[in-house]
Amino acid sequence: MSKKIFLCAISNISSGHCLEDCAFCTQSVKHGAKIERYYHKPVSAIVEEARRAKERGAIGFCLVTAGKGLDEKTLRFVCEAAEAVKKAVEGLNLIACNGTADLPSLRILKDHGIDSYNHNLETSEAYYPRICSTHGWRERYETCEKVKKAGLKLCTGGIFGLGESEEEREALLRSVASLEPESVPLNFFHPNEALPLPGETLGVEEALGWIRRAREVLGEGVRLMMAGGREITFGDEDYRIFEAGANAIVIGDYLTTKGKDPMRDLKMLERHGYEVARDCREG
Repeated sequence: MSKKIFLCAISNISSGHCLEDCAFCTQSVKHGAKIERYYHKPVSAIVEEARRAKERGAIGFCLVTAGKGLDEKTLRFVCEAAEAVKKAVEGLNLIACNGTADLPSLRILKDHGIDSYNHNLETSEAYYPRICSTHGWRERYETCEKVKKAGLKLCTGGIFGLGESEEEREALLRSVASLEPESVPLNFFHPNEALPLPGETLGVEEALGWIRRAREVLGEGVRLMMAGGREITFGDEDYRIFEAGANAIVIGDYLTTKGKDPMRDLKMLERHGYEVARDCREG
């Protein structure tokens, strides 16, 4: 694998008011998790987060909203934030993550500065009804197809540790591969006492095995990103994810959970002989 590692940062620009019942997600109001909840983060704060992420080496910056999909009000807000970030911070690949979306809305996002769209399949089609009853897996897959039709780069992946079988993990990877995304975030379940899903925390060796398997299924051309759960799954052995085939990580905090200090991650990469990619086209 390349010694160039891509860094991405997340901004939770609208938090904790989702009406869906995804069993793994603390942003659902149905679970009552103790998290910060707000409808719109100030655009000035979003821009400052983007500027700070770029200073720390991130070339991806993701605007995430809570909720099932991209309605008209959310679309306006994301477009406003995207334009402000693009104006203030050069060289970022700007990603939107706003749930299910129709083709016209995705094209509007592109026109306002969004480069990529993230919409995870989460798990296999067969297992999905076990973790969500308020919408179906097929709707998620179709949104991913629309992303590519809109001319946006596709970012889609899923979560390991939801109680799924190995066969269901394989099915998830095959479904992701069928969409031919540019980037694939792999998350590891982060337990929370408010969630109805006990889930499981994978051991280091098992998790590394699934990273290797993901690389085999997805091929060398895909950016394989370790996202949520990296900290609780790998601890200080997270440098091993790159040996297994990952070539991207999320730095900083996640949506409702804390990440490691970005400076710690930068030192870890340097210590193990990796370089931070400075452009999306680097390999």
